[in-house]
Amino acid sequence: MSLPLLEYKPLSQNQRVAGFEVASDEQPRIYSADSLLSGFELDLLIRAAYRQICNEQQMLENHRQLNLESQLRSGLITVRGFIRGLVLSDSFRRLTFDCNNNYRFVEICIQRILGRNVYSDREKIAWSIVIATKGLQAFVDELLNSEEYLNNFGDSIVPYQRRRILPHRTRGEVTFAHIARYGADYRDRLPKQVFTGNKGAAKLDYVRWEWQKNPPAIVGKIGAGITIGGAVFVCLLISLVLLGL
Repeated sequence: MSLPLLEYKPLSQNQRVAGFEVASDEQPRIYSADSLLSGFELDLLIRAAYRQICNEQQMLENHRQLNLESQLRSGLITVRGFIRGLVLSDSFRRLTFDCNNNYRFVEICIQRILGRNVYSDREKIAWSIVIATKGLQAFVDELLNSEEYLNNFGDSIVPYQRRRILPHRTRGEVTFAHIARYGADYRDRLPKQVFTGNKGAAKLDYVRWEWQKNPPAIVGKIGAGITIGGAVFVCLLISLVLLGL
């Protein structure tokens, strides 16, 4: 028996208030399949979906989901179905889900799928329980089938960061696509930078993995043998030169 979604209160955020901003470069461009007239415009929509869901850091050729793109172009799936496929893809799971705890992953998905920040820690806990009890696919389906998603994006609009411009500011908030895809706990597990020298003039060496720090013993013996052999050869060569041979 699955647990019901833990209740949480929506807090006052910029996206929940009607806006009266003048159109500018800070306003998000809305990509909708209902208004597409050419294949080029569909290419722009697909690229916008990748940018919204997969993050600027993940927009590489080998992360493209060609099968999903083909289905969208053929009308076999909607934009909402395309978004679902991107979030459940192996690349997104490996680069976003596997390197985050559930709380951070919930925050990322709400930002990229619903186009807003989480309301509170209670909301992160509520959706983390869904992931733990129902699994990743059920979590994604509940977000995409939520009233909030359907009212704002429906089946044909690519999600976007809603009302990024703040009153009395010349620039909007940082886009979610430019926020790091992993949290501090994962970052702290990455290989550390090695510094040498005194504190006043620390010198950056290079990043080493564990296998580089502790090479097998045979590697050290081979290196020592090559060094000794080279030294003996150089000494013999110098001796021959001095003897005039």
